[in-house]
Amino acid sequence: MMNADPHAPRTVVPIDPALLIAEAFDQAQVTEIRHSVASCAHASGLAGQRLDDFVLAVNELITNAVRHGGGRGWLRLWQEPGVLVCEVADHGRGISPQRLGDRRRPAPDTAGGWGLWLARELTDAMEIATSGAGTTVRITAVLTASDHTPR
Repeated sequence: MMNADPHAPRTVVPIDPALLIAEAFDQAQVTEIRHSVASCAHASGLAGQRLDDFVLAVNELITNAVRHGGGRGWLRLWQEPGVLVCEVADHGRGISPQRLGDRRRPAPDTAGGWGLWLARELTDAMEIATSGAGTTVRITAVLTASDHTPR
């Protein structure tokens, strides 16, 4: 980089080797993000039905972010020892306390309202932080000894 300004401030960002994806997305990127998550989750050791379930849960979260969270969101996927973690954040109006507290399965004829329920059912753990400034949902899949392959 011969044309770089030698007096320009340098930003050093530590590289987290466990971070697999950090991407902003909108409706146009939903399919691409889902495929990236599937690829990274598979490389981290998820396979078969557990992989399919995790990717479906992530798809529900990113779709919710687009539909209910202001049209776009931010996804981070990382691996911790024995666990794959995905976090989806948006800048919507938040989720009502009534909706958050309702953990019942939606009625079969309900057209909407399945996203959070599915994400909770298809993963090993789910946490939600929500306010009028947006919502962040974190889901995890435990990498069992039979799932785990070294990165």
